[in-house]
Amino acid sequence: MNMGKLFTRIESQHKEFIQKQSMFFTATAPLSAEGHVNLSPKGLDSFRVLSDSRVMYLDINGSGNETSAHMMENGRITIMFCAFDGPPLILRLYGKGHTVLPGDEAWPELIKQFDLPIAARQIIVADIHMVQTSCGFSVPLYDYAGERDHAFKWAEKKGTEGLEKYKEEKNRTSLDGLPTALHSASK
Repeated sequence: MNMGKLFTRIESQHKEFIQKQSMFFTATAPLSAEGHVNLSPKGLDSFRVLSDSRVMYLDINGSGNETSAHMMENGRITIMFCAFDGPPLILRLYGKGHTVLPGDEAWPELIKQFDLPIAARQIIVADIHMVQTSCGFSVPLYDYAGERDHAFKWAEKKGTEGLEKYKEEKNRTSLDGLPTALHSASK
């Protein structure tokens, strides 16, 4: 794979690299210069390449919902994969995204691609307009030891009603007060 290159689509070697990674990162930001940039690590078997220009990931409940809020405001999202073993490589996907919630028209078809955990909150779908690869020479080597199950145990303990209450309290607005898709859906 060529290093330090730009592509207009996700090519087969990019998809193969993505499918081998156990972790990825998402980055979003509000339009306001005073707003908070959000960078989130993601794991589990939660990422899917839908085509050479569209991806999605299953987003589980968390203490914030910055990605949804930022995408509602401006759509921008960057997704980054790093090789923590094997040949060094960093791959970034630049795109415009949106949130799909349970109850949305697209949900039943998209959710079929995942084992639906109780902790599932939403699906993030992004249309990719640029792919960038870079060397990754300074990314350290790490051994993958497995997935954590804390989020699933926490969600099971909360139960369906408890999760809805938690989302209502913690996931309706961003740190900067921007509404999320969950906020809009509850109106």
